[in-house]
Amino acid sequence: TRRRGKDAAEEAALEHELLADEKERAEHLMLVDLARNDLGRISVPGSVAPTEMMVIEKYSHVMHIVSEVQGTLKEGKTGLDALRASFPAGTVSGAPKIKAIEVIDSLEKAKRGFYAGVVGYVEPGGGLDTCIVIRSAMKKKDQLVLQAGAGIVYDSLPHREYDETRNKLGALMKAVGLEV
Repeated sequence: TRRRGKDAAEEAALEHELLADEKERAEHLMLVDLARNDLGRISVPGSVAPTEMMVIEKYSHVMHIVSEVQGTLKEGKTGLDALRASFPAGTVSGAPKIKAIEVIDSLEKAKRGFYAGVVGYVEPGGGLDTCIVIRSAMKKKDQLVLQAGAGIVYDSLPHREYDETRNKLGALMKAVGLEV
């Protein structure tokens, strides 16, 4: 993840820097492999593959490297089976998934609530459309809770991960009238 540029030249430089960053590439490829593994459990053997690989997706305050992984469901499996196999998503849990979740549970002081969960809908014909709840805001009585995160890997630099999280919160902070 990188912040958005202030002009076209800076935007292009940040995009190039993101795609060239070895740490970001390694982290992303690890997550693509994790998604392939998750989908492989409920997909026809040999059908799981990336359909889009390492493209830049831009939002109001940040840009991300994005890949899409698809597979053909095995006979008798549904979109809900795919959802169960994929959650919690590796992008918010890490790998190896079970151990990463245990470490997160032992370190995080507050419960995540709906953060890193799933929201979506089932269509009348059985189609399923979902997304991961990230960069979220929730009002609890007189408290407003904003949530965002960053992926921590072996060679993460704490100040860079903090900056990434602040950049991700930028749109939410602006939406609720807080200074970014």
